[in-house]
Amino acid sequence: MPHPRQHATNPLAEISAAPEGLTATVPRQLVHRASLAETLITGGTSTDTDRFTVFAQWPRAHQLHVSPDRRMYEPLLVAETVRQAGTLIAHTAYEVPLGHKFVLKEMRITTRPEHLAVGPAPAEPALRIAVSDIDHRGGRPAGIRFDTDLWLGGERVATAHTAATWTSEAVYRRLRGGRTEATVSALPVPPGLPPAAVGRALPADVVLAPPDHPDRWQLRVDTAHAVFFDHPLDHVPGMLLLEAVRQAVRARDGRRIPVSFHTVFHRYAELDRPTWIEAFDKQGAYDTDVHVVGQQGESTVFECAAGTAEE
Repeated sequence: MPHPRQHATNPLAEISAAPEGLTATVPRQLVHRASLAETLITGGTSTDTDRFTVFAQWPRAHQLHVSPDRRMYEPLLVAETVRQAGTLIAHTAYEVPLGHKFVLKEMRITTRPEHLAVGPAPAEPALRIAVSDIDHRGGRPAGIRFDTDLWLGGERVATAHTAATWTSEAVYRRLRGGRTEATVSALPVPPGLPPAAVGRALPADVVLAPPDHPDRWQLRVDTAHAVFFDHPLDHVPGMLLLEAVRQAVRARDGRRIPVSFHTVFHRYAELDRPTWIEAFDKQGAYDTDVHVVGQQGESTVFECAAGTAEE
């Protein structure tokens, strides 16, 4: 059950000091980004108890989040925007200290690609967010579930349901058993598929190696990638795993693209162990038709039911 919070003041009001009519991003630390260029959120406000509106700006060109021909925003841009918005709310509205570690548990994204065309100016979506459940531990919030409607130009272009938890640095380190950014090294990066086979323009953005058998690929984890590894990590980030889903769908059938994702993250994907991505046809809820699984050894790292459409 949700735990109501009465906001005597707007908890998001101080995150942007830009004069009215001008746009600035929120402090990058509030969305767990190191690069200002990868910070999408521009502001926000609370509208009611556990309800918020968050604003963003999308660039017209981006190596991952805009299609290579610069005509369309990628559905995974919605996922990254929702992730950043949830992180912002956690820090500003639920008083999660900076430095706490976030764990993405579940993300369900549905997009309407026909409304994701790149226009003559950067798009400025509004995210209407309702927090539906707050997990309390020791009297403090330790996780939330929230639903998001993403609006752009008067159209609702995407919906999302997200679950995330967080923990202190000390507890996180105990959970990780001493694995840190400094002590864990990624495996050598294997050769990748041709970029065109996965709908990418640059070889560096390919995250799948050639298959060892049909519809099964090793994940390419390049810790030097400036977007996936915007800052040092001790594990494979969730957005890289979602990109693997996207590329697996394209590699199986170059005529189809994923437009929705229902992903459950079961455990950390370790940098120093090979991750195998396997895809197969499977009809599921929310009009999904492809199932993608990530494995490390005998352990399932994540599962994603993807809904696809003709490009």
